[in-house]
Amino acid sequence: MRKRAYRAIAIKNVNLAELLPRLAPGRVQVGVDVAKNELLVTLHDSSDAFQRPWKVKQPTELPELIRCLLVVSKERPLVVAMESTGTYGDCLRQALTDAGLIPNRVSAKAVKDHAETFDGVPSNHDGKDAAIIAELTSFGKARPWPTVEPTQWEAEIQRRVHWMDTHQEILQLWLGRIEALLARHWPELSGLLKLNTWTLLRLINHYGSPQSLAKCDQAEKWLRKWGKAGLTEAKIKAIIESARGTVGVRMVDENILQLQEYAAEALKARQEIKRSKEALKTLGSNKEKIVAMAQVVGPVTACILWTSVGDPHDFHCGEAYRKAMGLNLKERSSGKHKGKLKITKRGPSIARRWMYFNALRVIQKHPVKNWYQKKKEKEKGCGGHGIVAVMRKLALAVYAVTVRKEPFQLERLLPGKPWSSPRTARLNTGGLPPDPQDLSHGAKTKGVGRSRKIPERAPPSFVAPETALGSVPTVALSSAQVNNR
Repeated sequence: MRKRAYRAIAIKNVNLAELLPRLAPGRVQVGVDVAKNELLVTLHDSSDAFQRPWKVKQPTELPELIRCLLVVSKERPLVVAMESTGTYGDCLRQALTDAGLIPNRVSAKAVKDHAETFDGVPSNHDGKDAAIIAELTSFGKARPWPTVEPTQWEAEIQRRVHWMDTHQEILQLWLGRIEALLARHWPELSGLLKLNTWTLLRLINHYGSPQSLAKCDQAEKWLRKWGKAGLTEAKIKAIIESARGTVGVRMVDENILQLQEYAAEALKARQEIKRSKEALKTLGSNKEKIVAMAQVVGPVTACILWTSVGDPHDFHCGEAYRKAMGLNLKERSSGKHKGKLKITKRGPSIARRWMYFNALRVIQKHPVKNWYQKKKEKEKGCGGHGIVAVMRKLALAVYAVTVRKEPFQLERLLPGKPWSSPRTARLNTGGLPPDPQDLSHGAKTKGVGRSRKIPERAPPSFVAPETALGSVPTVALSSAQVNNR
């Protein structure tokens, strides 16, 4: 590699008359490294030669860059590629699309992994990244990424999703600060009421301190009004008694005002979240695909997945859809060292966050609750693995219900859970096990073996043909009888 190969040239100093003769005949790849204030653009031709990077200031010099690329495209077939990093490259994407130069996308992870292979040095900087992007494009690692203007419905649902998620983060911020103050001034209250409940926030916003509640004659009346049927008489009396006998630090007027203000802001965030959820339910009801997704994860989470991950029909299988959420597994093992399985977390975090909330609701329902409790006991009290497992199952179920139009049943999320079809009275013992991603109740087992009836004296030790989503029992594999004819 020549000395100072990554020294950049300002776009206004580029001499295309001298550049074009140096380019080898054939396709030219253009790699663009995107930053907030500038772009670095590197050309790579068919002889595997790289030109010095161009430095382009954002956004003032974008028109000059487009002009230069159009001149090159008239002499050589041109492919422009960039990383999918944030929103700093969106203006360039639109300008390229409007000029007829369809932009392409290269994975940022692929660029990072290719750094040492590229020049033998495990370092990354803007000029080198632009060259790596161009080389990966020549290898066929880029995918078309033109700007597509959203419809009015898509823009509204995206706005509602981000508004709701932002206020969810704001709510968590205020709840954390409220929890800290309650631990100091009223530690008994958090053991009686959950921190994010409407009753607790209204109580704090109204009274501000346990002493004010203890002195109020109408405290029981207000608590009944706020708690309604969810707050028992015993709980009301316990709250009042905790206010009278609290061991918390005594509060001054500023402490009371501070806690009231925190509670008021938390209540505002709750109201905005509720308003956004109602709007998303209305918007989602107008889209058939979102209605299908809502059968599995509910209308709000379905709208979030649609906005952040995309249409399930754009993915060739359920595993690809799950991978786009960052819920696919990774492992680092070598020799005797066996690494732990972890999720990659490479998809949009908002999708995983709301799938996590949905999984927390699912594990409260039977029969998932029983399975989760056994899983938690097996993991010695750690329930995180079970929750992630449910998230992964839900992602596959969303794809199956939406794309393959299959009905959803909660029982089928459980790995190894047998399900017997009411439409058949016998089991298939000779065929290969079914597709583990097939959720249809009437799906036929695909195999090359014959089926026979099971003697009544010998109960089967394998699962029914329609097994649970994502599970293939090994005993079923061992019992398969292959027909060699």
